[in-house]
Amino acid sequence: MDYFRNVGLIGRLGSKSVIDTLKQLIRFLNDRGLNTVLDERISDTIPGHGQQTCKQKMMGEICDLVIVVGGDGSMLGAARALSPSHVPVLGVNRGNLGFLTDISPADIEAKVAEVLEGKYTVESRFLLDLIVKREGEPIGEGTALNDIVLHPGKATRMIQFELFIEGQFVYTQRSDGLIVATPTGSTAYSLSGGGPIMSPKLDALVLVPMFPHTLSSRPIVVDGNSELKLVISDNNKTYPTVSCDGQLSFSLAPGDVITIHKKPHKLKLLHPLNYDFYRTCREKLGWGTRLGA
Repeated sequence: MDYFRNVGLIGRLGSKSVIDTLKQLIRFLNDRGLNTVLDERISDTIPGHGQQTCKQKMMGEICDLVIVVGGDGSMLGAARALSPSHVPVLGVNRGNLGFLTDISPADIEAKVAEVLEGKYTVESRFLLDLIVKREGEPIGEGTALNDIVLHPGKATRMIQFELFIEGQFVYTQRSDGLIVATPTGSTAYSLSGGGPIMSPKLDALVLVPMFPHTLSSRPIVVDGNSELKLVISDNNKTYPTVSCDGQLSFSLAPGDVITIHKKPHKLKLLHPLNYDFYRTCREKLGWGTRLGA
């Protein structure tokens, strides 16, 4: 059983409910004699908290456990910062769907207490690394837990690009872009684009075309260790964008090359013992709901 002595707290900015939950967690953890470390970006919104503060990346080095309070977007940002340190991360849902932040505010003290007592399950979720090159020189790098998306940006015109998987040419496509999603991201933007729901235990990627200008383009599932390469065609008249988790974006030019591969570090995600991925899908996506109910 892990011994969680130093507990980091990360919360979404601009939410009163998140601040209330963080205050509750500080009191709860302090009462148990634990050292609490606050994300410095949120600490200014809790005057007089009296806790140690640090940046998210440093939190992974000094904490035994990090609790993220917010929605899945908050967890995505935390995952990119914390995955290199392998610190375990627990999510409290103060957002909408909450596929990654699965503890409800009503159960927070009971469920966090169980985790502190060693009653939890552990999942490893892999992330993706992105490199953008222009004329052979890197111009941008990023990481994503959910997905990497090539899209038109502010323009409303189709993009033409070439796709290579493990060095093998797959196709030239004209479309609104491409979603490259991990199993974690298969219930996010990829799902809206018609992609399959993938078990988090799968070591695979799904490539979902966005409004392709052909009737035969369908999502492709490939091995999770595959290296993907997207080449922005020289005849594009617009400058598209590539985004990581919808939170980090790069502007592209014709001829730019995007390389995507699995990140060597994984997110160590904790869940309460009663966590069930398929039950989460039933509850969040309304599976089995009777029409008119």
